[in-house]
Amino acid sequence: MRVYPTFFRLAFSWMDAERAHKIGFRGIRLANRCGAGRVLQRITAPAASLRTEAFGLTFPSPFGLAAGFDKEGHGIEALTDLGFGHVEVGTITGQAQPGNPAPRLFRLIEDRAVINRMGFNNDGAAAVAPRLRSARAALQRRYPGVRPVIGVNIGKSKVVELEDAVADYLVSARSLAPAADYLVVNVSSPNTPGLRLLQDVDTLRPLLTAVGEAADTAAGRHVPLLVKIAPDLSDEDVDDVARLALDLKLDGIIATNTTIGRSGLVSSPEQIEACGAGGLSGAPLKQRSLEVLSRLKAATGGAVTLVSVGGVETAQDVQQRLDAGATLVQGYTAFLYEGPFWAARLNRLLAKHPSRR
Repeated sequence: MRVYPTFFRLAFSWMDAERAHKIGFRGIRLANRCGAGRVLQRITAPAASLRTEAFGLTFPSPFGLAAGFDKEGHGIEALTDLGFGHVEVGTITGQAQPGNPAPRLFRLIEDRAVINRMGFNNDGAAAVAPRLRSARAALQRRYPGVRPVIGVNIGKSKVVELEDAVADYLVSARSLAPAADYLVVNVSSPNTPGLRLLQDVDTLRPLLTAVGEAADTAAGRHVPLLVKIAPDLSDEDVDDVARLALDLKLDGIIATNTTIGRSGLVSSPEQIEACGAGGLSGAPLKQRSLEVLSRLKAATGGAVTLVSVGGVETAQDVQQRLDAGATLVQGYTAFLYEGPFWAARLNRLLAKHPSRR
């Protein structure tokens, strides 16, 4: 029997969601600082059969933590202690910003979903960069073989106008690329006004080109570059992004971010209305995320690495995404509901799949 769901119901379900997140994250980091990380590392380490190659990197497991949990690089080492094959930090912006006013994070427990309008709250690229360098060095020391991978997700500062977005992204790329294993351009959050307009391929092309060149120059090596897209794109727009990725020889596409839709929820209309605007993540996103993945796979023919995220809860979900064409899979919302040993449990079950034997 799993204990955490009961613990969540008693300790966290009644608490403000953002406060609960901060308390839980502090607990994870405290365990690492107290030396428990070494013990956890031995217990939660993914089986060698789960090692996965993607854009020139070796991942200990195909399953990782999506951007949003560790927004500022405070807990990378602690999170890898829990068995995640990679941790994607961010979203980080060129300028420090507080994000949107609280409350801004809400649970729909019956739907195993979350609505957030955090607004890219973070300390800014210049402050986060040293944390990434430190974490990367620590992981290299602790994992002399295959270490967990650090991804860095970057977005537009809210105060920057859309016409100046490229220059703003370049601030982050130049600061963060040297310490990143891969870099993600986020143009799909619904919580920064106008950001999703950057998903138009005519706007996206110069942005990705400039970020890729700046990242490689700053790092002195090729930094794999990915773009993260929304589930709310039309099928035709998804196809356009796929063609652009092929044309630019992009390293990967992450599909998908949160949705602005609210269809198919079992929570009461009053509950949903009380949450207000924001991006919906979690179980209700499962079907559309899988549809976008399948469409991208068909459109790219396997020439672009696909990372699937959205509604991933079980090892079966992860395996389904891998079978549908993803090379890597990410989760986030279910982590809040399933607890700290979620990734280790999924890795253990994945290792038993016939394809891994």
